[in-house]
Amino acid sequence: MDHVTTSQLEPRDAAQGIQSIAADWSADQEVFRHTHWGKAMMWIFLLSDTFIFSCFLTAYMTMRASASLPWPNTAEVFALSFGGEPIPLILIAIMTFVLISSSGTMALAVNYGYRGDRRKTAALMFATALFGATFVGMQAFEWTKLIVEEGVRPWANPMGAPQFGASFFMITGFHGLHVTCGVIMLLIVATLVLRGHYDRKGDYSAVEIAGLYWHFVDLVWVFIFAFFYLW
Repeated sequence: MDHVTTSQLEPRDAAQGIQSIAADWSADQEVFRHTHWGKAMMWIFLLSDTFIFSCFLTAYMTMRASASLPWPNTAEVFALSFGGEPIPLILIAIMTFVLISSSGTMALAVNYGYRGDRRKTAALMFATALFGATFVGMQAFEWTKLIVEEGVRPWANPMGAPQFGASFFMITGFHGLHVTCGVIMLLIVATLVLRGHYDRKGDYSAVEIAGLYWHFVDLVWVFIFAFFYLW
């Protein structure tokens, strides 16, 4: 009789244990205690995006190291002339300054968001979006200059290794797409902030989530700047 009772209890205990584990992992309050679900999902998305950009940069370094033709000198390719004198990487330096500055305005926006100051939060987010749009505009100018004046294509490059065009347009284009999506997201969230949507909800987490994405975009650009333009 005791043997039957024990054999009946063991499966029941095992089932209860499995149900308990499933309940813990299916509830974000247990898995990500005190963490907003949207923030957790953004971190997961950014982690996957990190793998993609890492693969792109690794492929770029592999192509450059194995290229049979000379790799173009980026300091000369991305130089702009002022008064007849070319200044190496001046446009890229300005683009980097603009994007890094946008991280500062975004950080202030998050700070004022949690203070409940919707006007300053919205204004700083609009300023961040303006910085982002300026960056994309300068990138479009950079692309136009390379395509029209230098004749660079994804499949050809008159200045040397043809892989240069493919890697440049792939990496900077993918990053530019991220910046463009970020600008759209910032404009949407800033408009909702200005209308008092998050005041009524009593939750400004959306501002911080947008900030996480934007800081990631800025950080990725630092690596692109270092590996592609300075190397």
